[in-house]
Amino acid sequence: MLSHSRTPVTVVGLGAMGRALAAAFLDAGHPTTVWNRTAARAAPLVARGARHAGAVEDAVRASPLIVTCLTSYEATTEVLRLGAGALRGRTLITLNSGSPSGARAMAAWAGEHGARFLDGAVKNVPSAVGAHDTQLYYSGDRSVFAEYEDTLKVLGGDTSHLGDEPDLAALYESAVGATLLPALVGFFQGAAAVQSRGLPAATLVPYAVKWLEMIASVLPVFAREIDSGDYSEPLSSVRLFLETARWDEEFGRETGVDVSWNAPLHDLVRRAAEAGHVDDSISALVEVLRKPAVPSRS
Repeated sequence: MLSHSRTPVTVVGLGAMGRALAAAFLDAGHPTTVWNRTAARAAPLVARGARHAGAVEDAVRASPLIVTCLTSYEATTEVLRLGAGALRGRTLITLNSGSPSGARAMAAWAGEHGARFLDGAVKNVPSAVGAHDTQLYYSGDRSVFAEYEDTLKVLGGDTSHLGDEPDLAALYESAVGATLLPALVGFFQGAAAVQSRGLPAATLVPYAVKWLEMIASVLPVFAREIDSGDYSEPLSSVRLFLETARWDEEFGRETGVDVSWNAPLHDLVRRAAEAGHVDDSISALVEVLRKPAVPSRS
């Protein structure tokens, strides 16, 4: 297909992810306009055929589809205010971090300026943008997604629409992202521990990957338990986690590794046991998470 038949796209924000998005559009033959507060970041993309707009308003006017990749909804609004008058009749897609309430506010702001709106999330690193298995999901007006679905699939083959509510992508982004830091810190703790024995952190990788695959395999079971509210046939019980908490502390002492980040997790397990879930599935922790602990008054 010739490039003139491809939807023109503007990418606003050229951090690592924004540059990857713009490069994917260029590689697929989309006429691509780029803008960034630091203009020098556009140079490599311009060398590949992108058009650099010197002003945000010019960038917005250049294309019917505007994709922003800034740090937050607030940052996006701040930048786009300079070109808000050009948004009418165009489609705005935001790919940034933020809360569901931020996405709702962004959708309202876009609507006030006459733009159609989708919010989205890229669930991978910049180097994976454009791959057939890279996951992105969007929320907002389904007809808008349908119109630009082929264009959006340029960014990743695993592209889906979550629903018409504009904040669903932000909701799932935060819900899925909640697993990231605990998983990484767990790996970093393990890496520090094996290094305390003079072993390379790299030796841990194949075993950690296999462990994460096992965790992935049981998530559907835990999801069914949570959705049904029946925790009575545990694969792994609250009691087991309660009894093994002390071994985490001993492991930290033996290896000289700070494991204090585990304390709130152990407290969550203890609270589940005290709430009557000691012999239930560990997925019963969701019942405790629905009732956050009340801070004690000193």
